[in-house]
Amino acid sequence: MFDQLLDTLATEIGRFFESPLVQLALQAIGIYIVILWAATAFWAYRDLQTRTTNPVAPYLAAALIILFTPALFVFGVIVYRILRPHETVAEANERALAEEAMMVEIESQPHCANCSRQVHEDWIICPTCRNRLRRVCPNCSRLVELDWSLCAWCGKDFERPELLQEVATPPPARRPVEAAEPRSLPTEGGAPAITSGSLDSRASEPSPRAAAGEN
Repeated sequence: MFDQLLDTLATEIGRFFESPLVQLALQAIGIYIVILWAATAFWAYRDLQTRTTNPVAPYLAAALIILFTPALFVFGVIVYRILRPHETVAEANERALAEEAMMVEIESQPHCANCSRQVHEDWIICPTCRNRLRRVCPNCSRLVELDWSLCAWCGKDFERPELLQEVATPPPARRPVEAAEPRSLPTEGGAPAITSGSLDSRASEPSPRAAAGEN
């Protein structure tokens, strides 16, 4: 009785699968699985291309999916998801740029040359190691760097302080040009030259006869 029931059930199941409609549905499902298997292999290939710069790795990922056959390719997808890089090349480049920008921003902030601690732009002495950071200009009282040779705000020259005094003091007025001294008059026979100045001085001196008469 039980054997006859099993035979009848097996016969009905055979007739069901032998139906043309069921056969067509099974073929469609098989074709769909094969297409999904191939598409998954192509997806693994394209996905790994965006996650690595190795030209061989995408082909190995696609071969991994294909080796698992259409019946077990789902397990191949699980293995691939475990082994693939967790970020794409674009994400890695973006993260590297963000880290570089952060490092540049940190380096652009003022630091103490002695202890490398971050300091404020208006500090004169490092509060950690007491290292001198800046100095005050004696002329304008603005903060200047220690390696500056002059003040960028007022032009105070720290190396040559007398230069600022010379620039601030106006140059002395020039005196009028004095009259040119008279030139000597040439004489014949090599006699000493007589100038107009000497003539004036001689004219102003009293003659010997006049001096004798006065006496």
